Amino acid sequence: MYTQCPECLSVFSLDAHTLAQAHGYVTCGHCGAGFDSLATLAEQLPPEPFRELPVNEPAFEPPRLDLAVYRPRQPEPEPVADAAAPASEDFSQLSFAPRFARPRPPASRRWPWIVACLLLALLLAAQVGWACRDALVANPVVGGWLRATCAALGCELPLVRDVGRLHLLARDVQSHPSVPGALLISATVRNDAAFAQPWPVVAITLFDVDGKRLAMRRLRPADYLGDRAVRPRGLAAGASAALVFEVDDPGQRAVTFSLDFE
Repeated sequence: MYTQCPECLSVFSLDAHTLAQAHGYVTCGHCGAGFDSLATLAEQLPPEPFRELPVNEPAFEPPRLDLAVYRPRQPEPEPVADAAAPASEDFSQLSFAPRFARPRPPASRRWPWIVACLLLALLLAAQVGWACRDALVANPVVGGWLRATCAALGCELPLVRDVGRLHLLARDVQSHPSVPGALLISATVRNDAAFAQPWPVVAITLFDVDGKRLAMRRLRPADYLGDRAVRPRGLAAGASAALVFEVDDPGQRAVTFSLDFE
């Protein structure tokens, strides 16, 4: 810490011990003048060159010290013997509870709440799983675990549609052998997904020589599958199926066709 003589403006370095000896009142070693070192006391010197240190203005109220680094422990008062109380009475083991204190309910009353919370958590997990069932069944890891679990429990997973994994292996078109003015289109499709898929909606489009669309028809599974028992099972994983479609013949203008899955 530093202080400055108000007479000769000499700056001196001092410590807490020097301040405590005379409560901040010191004598200048240059001119011999006595002065209050607390008036210009500073921890750091201002940048040079400087002439006078700033004067510390007195505060209206004493500053409050809150950062305590040490506080001695107060000695415990010695108990005073009460001559009126019998020597045999000992109140050291008594305990007092505040009036607002309430005893905790026994554990036997909390288990219904625990069971109810677990049931609600399971119900929430089931709702989230049902909402995301398509993504879960299509997932290679989760879907395999779900299929194994359903196989053990005897349940069935909902069919997930992924037409991107339906591959057209072969197709052919010819005049209908028994219905005049109709075409017979056959196609072989394979399910490359790891799960069974519902039968797709097949869109057949006929084009002329210039690529102009002449006719289009969308066929649902009920239109090209005669066996109703086959429809709910869908197309099994890795299985192939031959599909046959009957459409109207637009005449000689139709030279090509396309077959898409929806």
